[in-house]
Amino acid sequence: MSINRRQVIAGTAGLAAATALGGKFGIGNALAQDGIPTFTPEEGASLRLLRWVPFVEAEEEAWNANTKAFTEATGVEVRIDQESWEDVRPKAAVAANIGSGPDMVMGWFDDAHQYPDKLLDLTDLGVALGQAHGGWYEGLEGYARRGDQFIALPLCAIGNAICYRQSHMEKAGFSEFPKDTAGFLELCKALKAQGTPAGFPHGKAVGDANNYAHWLLWSHGGQMVDDQGKVTINSPETLAAIEYAKQLYDTFIPGTESWLDINNNRAFMAGQVSLTANGVSLYYAAKNDPAMAEMAEDIRSVTLPIGPIGKSVELHQTSTLSVFNHTKYPEAAKAYLAFMYQADKMNAWIEGASAYCCQPLKAFADNPVWTSNPIHEPYSHASESLRPNGYAGPLGAASAGVMADYVLVDMFAEAVTGQRSAEEAAANAERRANRYYRV
Repeated sequence: MSINRRQVIAGTAGLAAATALGGKFGIGNALAQDGIPTFTPEEGASLRLLRWVPFVEAEEEAWNANTKAFTEATGVEVRIDQESWEDVRPKAAVAANIGSGPDMVMGWFDDAHQYPDKLLDLTDLGVALGQAHGGWYEGLEGYARRGDQFIALPLCAIGNAICYRQSHMEKAGFSEFPKDTAGFLELCKALKAQGTPAGFPHGKAVGDANNYAHWLLWSHGGQMVDDQGKVTINSPETLAAIEYAKQLYDTFIPGTESWLDINNNRAFMAGQVSLTANGVSLYYAAKNDPAMAEMAEDIRSVTLPIGPIGKSVELHQTSTLSVFNHTKYPEAAKAYLAFMYQADKMNAWIEGASAYCCQPLKAFADNPVWTSNPIHEPYSHASESLRPNGYAGPLGAASAGVMADYVLVDMFAEAVTGQRSAEEAAANAERRANRYYRV
């Protein structure tokens, strides 16, 4: 990937003005929220946050503006380190295991369950925020909780939807987008025939490849484990999903087996594919580029097609905020999180993200961003509709390990590229998954 690592230091400009608000650095006014515990940062505290590189510039700007406001109110500098999506997980795991590095991490899915004993207990804050803001969405909350304990705070669901070129679809002979997987396959065949193919990642893309692989599996009735955590991936439903994936892969642009999260964006923007699944960032990348105005006008979004099971089932990328227990400044870290979840701060971030980040708390569902553009509609219910990656079993170390090891993504990649037969790929996924699930 060619995304460079960047660091942002939230400055202390305006500190004197904040002090004049009352109290030391105005902490009493800036951090007080009805029903939310107040945390007083330690003397001389500073923090470091590891986060994923943003795909929407305004999302980053809103997050940094909120961070700067926190610094101005408290005097606590917050350094923000950005890493590629694929690099956040291993870097966070290293920090957890060696006990040094960033104080906080903006992590993926159920990563927090890989090292729960290395994380600060956020239960007091998690419970209070839920009570104050209409409750957490169930799927997101599951990623952040271990039993009754919050080992992280749910941050967002990054909605996943089909992005396609309307004119290319119509030229292929379709007046409307197919609603089921059978019709979708026919559309992809027609798009390939006219030289405007589709493309979905089969590489180790933490977001797009996992979203695609889980949709393939679930839409055909397959699942990694049952509700008791027993591995059930080697099933007739899984074989049907693999066979369907092979047919779709035959319509794709070459090279998708090595795609990471940035590659489908680049292929779409370059006109190499006219259909993929992505966050709304793809649309805004075109809309905000004057040279891409014609493409932006042609882009449409829609939920992924419904498979043989007869209902919509999608993963959606999710992110949480965790605090490592090696931090020297736990009160400052909790104060930062509480500040970022204040209603005005959270709403500003959600709006700045332009439908890229779906709210974690139900009180923010009426943010005007969701009705500001029809392109946003498929993304508006991501937090409510997502199915956790550990389905149908409980989230925990096993589900996190299987996700981090790309067991499902690799199964489809092995089969569609011919490295293994469908039966061999399913059996290999079963073997690998059983290393994590020991029921």
